[in-house]
Amino acid sequence: MSVPLVSVLLPVYNGEPYLAAALESILRQDHERLEVIAIDDGSTDGSLEIMRRYQKIDDRIFIVSRENQGLIATLNEGLAIAKGDLVARMDADDICYPTRFSRQVSLFRKQPEIAISGTGIDRLIGDRMIRGTPNPIYQSGNWHILSMFFTIFMHSTVMYNRNVIPEDMLGYDASYVHAEDFDLFRRITARFPAAMIDESLVAYRIHGNSVTNKHKRQMRRTHLRIVTENLKRESLLDDPDALNDIGAAVTPSTVRRAAECILSLEEKVASRRAMSSSYEDGVLCFFYFLYQLISDEERPQLTHDFLTRTGKWGMIRRRERYGLRAGAYAPWCSRISLEATRCVDALARYLQSVPAKTVLSHRGIV
Repeated sequence: MSVPLVSVLLPVYNGEPYLAAALESILRQDHERLEVIAIDDGSTDGSLEIMRRYQKIDDRIFIVSRENQGLIATLNEGLAIAKGDLVARMDADDICYPTRFSRQVSLFRKQPEIAISGTGIDRLIGDRMIRGTPNPIYQSGNWHILSMFFTIFMHSTVMYNRNVIPEDMLGYDASYVHAEDFDLFRRITARFPAAMIDESLVAYRIHGNSVTNKHKRQMRRTHLRIVTENLKRESLLDDPDALNDIGAAVTPSTVRRAAECILSLEEKVASRRAMSSSYEDGVLCFFYFLYQLISDEERPQLTHDFLTRTGKWGMIRRRERYGLRAGAYAPWCSRISLEATRCVDALARYLQSVPAKTVLSHRGIV
């Protein structure tokens, strides 16, 4: 079998602080038959100059530069340009480990029926790295079912197999802004097999200017819209407006209805014995999504109510339980308990992490 061409789809918008590291990590892949489609989406910083500098060194880089059109238009433009049978996604602030593409290519060679694959991630926070661990939910999970409830892969770890995915399917829908990957993954896994490489092959950078952080509220609203569509299709949703409403505003009423939605889902899944255990896993993941959405409002009374109504106090960390109980009954304590939780979480992340250079040098990157 000939060595397949991998088209690397790299959208760039004001990526100057991290772009060089991302490009270097792509160009150092041990799978060398690549084309890098780098699309400058109207950047106002030095991103284009960085891309041109690397293009002079390596002619596998193809640059498109134009006015800003947004991420979805940029992704679809890149897909239209891509020549490879395999298309890898990459973000301008992440780092690929050298074996990422070869590992995914090998997977597709061994299982040519697979349409999409993702990989595990390490989380890069400043100059510290939190190593990823395999998630058991992926070991025996039904990808189609799981993809009804959450985005099954980190977008920048994905590789698409165009020998399996029809051309008219492999595209991002502009109506699902900031959750376009969730929508595409659910459509692909509804018809074709998927796979996860549990090993961390991408360092996923967490910072305040990331798309995820800047557009979190809109992303969550679109996410809830997609879950609503999926559950309605499966006749698993009694209150079709409940999820969209809590996405619009977190209030006592929408929290109550969201809790009722979780309880109803659990009851329906339990009553259908033929249902895969992946439904239970999906519902639990969706509970955590709603819990985080409500918690981020920093109104402990509402989070307390959600946990009480769903009966899931035991599913959250002990220090969160203590803070929420105190904050709910003595609201003046809420700011203190929330700040204390943040400090403890920051310390825990630090203790779990290692110097990023240690991981990257071990991977042959620095």
